[in-house]
Amino acid sequence: MIRVEHIGIAVKDLATAEETYAKLLGSASYKREAVEREGVTTSFFQVGPNKVELLESTSPDGPIAKAIEKRGEGLHHIAFEVADIRKEMERLRAEGFQLLSEEPKTGADNKLVCFVHPKSANGVSIELTQEILG
Repeated sequence: MIRVEHIGIAVKDLATAEETYAKLLGSASYKREAVEREGVTTSFFQVGPNKVELLESTSPDGPIAKAIEKRGEGLHHIAFEVADIRKEMERLRAEGFQLLSEEPKTGADNKLVCFVHPKSANGVSIELTQEILG
């Protein structure tokens, strides 16, 4: 693991949350992006070397909608940048962690991503991220 890449926050209303976080962080969101495969629209804020990602579900049965229904709005995941996502996935599997996919997926912000099941990490959803090169 290289560093905390971003913190993901599940929200019901992206526009309202963007206003709140722009005031809180003192700067506007620098990017909005739809990730259709995951049924989510994201909005990113730069905070020093890290980012905050707001996530709004695009469907009532999407993973973010389900998370909000179960736990309410708030922290959804912590993302860690890795140098080689496939090697890191292999290492974590060998350590006994449950991953939510067999292969990395294309995520927001030009990243390959894979999630570690919260049950494997004391109730916290962990995202591995690697920049897509090329």
